[in-house]
Amino acid sequence: MPSTSPHVAAVASSPDHAFSKQVSASVRVVAGHGVVGDTHAGVTVQHRSRVRADPTQPNLRQVHLIHAELFDQLAGAGFDVAPGDLGENVTTRGIDLLALPRGTRLAIGPDVVLEVTGLRNPCQQINDFQAGLLKHVVVPDGAGGVVRKAGVMAVVAQGGTITAGDDVVVHLPDEPHEPLAPV
Repeated sequence: MPSTSPHVAAVASSPDHAFSKQVSASVRVVAGHGVVGDTHAGVTVQHRSRVRADPTQPNLRQVHLIHAELFDQLAGAGFDVAPGDLGENVTTRGIDLLALPRGTRLAIGPDVVLEVTGLRNPCQQINDFQAGLLKHVVVPDGAGGVVRKAGVMAVVAQGGTITAGDDVVVHLPDEPHEPLAPV
């Protein structure tokens, strides 16, 4: 019977700057670096557009997390999206990732701790993956802004192995809480 507590539904990585990542049974993460063997791992920014702007920026996007509930919503809108498809490293279930404040720590399995740094800012590549998908992951909030649903970014505070099925414990930072913004 599947876990009903917050947990890791899947993990993925890619050594190449491809949009989607390959799902595997587990990934190893290194503190201050990211997912071993993943193209976005590193102390400094690895995202191509950010490297062009300033390659010395700290990498606040070492690990990309998406909530599996997004895939459920997208399926209801006629899209076929599975773990790893949108470039995430960790797919969770049972956690409202988008509602977490900046600095939230996610304790995963027996060893790993990730610190949430901000929101993923979805781009045209999502439409290139599946036409029309972008308007379902970037939606108007009704107050003149937008809600970015394509997950959150994190840095590795404590390394170890993340395995599909690992429990996730959410540790909120001290108040006042700072809402997530794109990083």
